[in-house]
Amino acid sequence: MTDAKPFELPVRVYYEDTDAQGVVYYANYFRFMERARTEWLRSLGVDMVRLQDEDRRIFVVAEVQARFHAPARLSDDLMVTAGLRGLTRVSFDIEQKIFRDTTDGELLISGIVKAAYLDADTMRPKRVPPSLFGDKHK
Repeated sequence: MTDAKPFELPVRVYYEDTDAQGVVYYANYFRFMERARTEWLRSLGVDMVRLQDEDRRIFVVAEVQARFHAPARLSDDLMVTAGLRGLTRVSFDIEQKIFRDTTDGELLISGIVKAAYLDADTMRPKRVPPSLFGDKHK
């Protein structure tokens, strides 16, 4: 069920993203991945504000699996990807990768994020609408 081409978000590493050695602090990779997931959902037409305020539905990260392959450094240009890997009744798996945005595109981190679809008032799982990811995932 993997998307043919994952969504891509360019990110630059700033001083605030790094530790004293100029290497990206590990937790900041998750921030980059969160941004890519949010922009990916936006590109699919998901309005997170409307979803929460009107439909009373939210997404929450339920699980993260990540593998660090190589470090990113101060001023690196990165490419962060997100794409649907799997869909269940109440959750979906997003495959994410971060590459150094160079000609060789060195893989820096790879991971899977499981997001649950919840009722914003009860925090109970709800069925993911088939239309959320477009016609090809119904």
